[in-house]
Amino acid sequence: MADDAPLVEMTGVTKTYAGITALDDVDFLIRPGEAVCLAGENGSGKSTLIKLLAGVEWPDRGVIALDGLAQAAMTPTTAAAAGIAVIFQDFSLFPNLSVAENIAFGAELAEGARFYRGRRVREIAKRTLERVGVLMDLSAPVETLPVAHKQLVAIGRALASNARLIVMDEPTTALTEREVRALLGIIRRLKADGVAVIFVSHKLAEVLEVSERVVVLRNGRVVAEGPASGFDARSLTRHMTGRDLAETGPAPLLAGAPVLLKVEGLSKAGAFHGVDFTLRGGEVLGISGLLGSGRTALAKALFGLVTPEAGRVVLDGRDVPLGDPLRAAEAGIGYVPEDRLTEGLFLTQSILRNVAVGRVASHARGPFLDLGGLAAEARDWLARLRVKAPDAEAPVRSLSGGNQQRVVLARWLARAPRVLVLNGPSVGVDVGSKAEIHAIIADLAAQGLGVIVISDDLPELLATCHRILVMVEGRIVEDIAGAEATEEGLARRLAS
Repeated sequence: MADDAPLVEMTGVTKTYAGITALDDVDFLIRPGEAVCLAGENGSGKSTLIKLLAGVEWPDRGVIALDGLAQAAMTPTTAAAAGIAVIFQDFSLFPNLSVAENIAFGAELAEGARFYRGRRVREIAKRTLERVGVLMDLSAPVETLPVAHKQLVAIGRALASNARLIVMDEPTTALTEREVRALLGIIRRLKADGVAVIFVSHKLAEVLEVSERVVVLRNGRVVAEGPASGFDARSLTRHMTGRDLAETGPAPLLAGAPVLLKVEGLSKAGAFHGVDFTLRGGEVLGISGLLGSGRTALAKALFGLVTPEAGRVVLDGRDVPLGDPLRAAEAGIGYVPEDRLTEGLFLTQSILRNVAVGRVASHARGPFLDLGGLAAEARDWLARLRVKAPDAEAPVRSLSGGNQQRVVLARWLARAPRVLVLNGPSVGVDVGSKAEIHAIIADLAAQGLGVIVISDDLPELLATCHRILVMVEGRIVEDIAGAEATEEGLARRLAS
């Protein structure tokens, strides 16, 4: 580390919202060139701590010191001047501006530039990306970039503004294994250059790999802190949740289980080609591949959101019309999307309505709707999936990521599907909710459903799937029995 003096130090920080304590007497510090893993479940206080660092919120009690000087008032301007930058999950970039313009925007603003200086903008961007060893087309519009490159632009923008502390909130959620490796390499470069990093992630193995220290929050309090070498994924999970989580695996597949779903020769130009596989009742089938492998397009095609140009999808011996999600749902196929916020939920509507919407037709009584029966059924499914909500009439956006995912699952399960396609079932959820979602998957399979899990989270595939299909450049290249698969072997196959 470049310096042992704290860059930022919080002492006895407390923050409440409407009588609810988000942070309770929290001490936290970070030094230049240090990477700290800030771990905790949803609702543990991580987001509140980040808001305090960024100056968006001010604590009710306690002291925040920058470079040893206590701050009378912390504002976004104060935080930016101190070199504190937060990279949120959506990156907060200007999609219509170029890579160079996005990177240089903050620096130009800080310099008080009144007119656009194209050459200067490109110089700033080029120098900044060279600092982290990245080559990129500086003129490319950001909206055309893959997620991994957008993240690099966000990091570049922070560095161009002379960031001394970069907070990365769930930086690896949408990245493939290869892209995660590249990001961790960049974080090591930043540390060597004296830049401090706070790393917030639900993927425990990677945060331990890159962090010197770990701070664990639970219910707004620091419950564990120490060198990263003193933690492993199991102990970190125990501190975050307050309990040991059972290691689940797929239930044994019954011998002679009937074939539910048969996919034959499914093809879509530029996405996937000649895809063939079967799915049995009670089977959990994993499909994995790198970004661009065609896995998401295939998942959407099974549900009719993408129209294949050739091939068949056969459920219970009957052809499912292609390119028609309504008829796919009627045939018995359910689909839980990867991006639940934009594709899976009605965010301003109540939790109850988000579940009930899938069953409206079943509760029609002539020209009338049995609202009581509809609500009762929805509440029953919320209870079955243990959705933690103080009020089912509250907007679904008020829930944590794990509970939002359960709401989407409840909506589909209420329709009694025969096959359920789960695209990234635990993306963006905390470790406790992830284990519970895996248990739900195992329970569904035990009831005879066919479940397809689309994921590049290798431990998730190993924990849930009877078989795993590997996709490369739009084709299924390998069919691996889950009992024979290892994380190292899968990673090697995906990268080949």
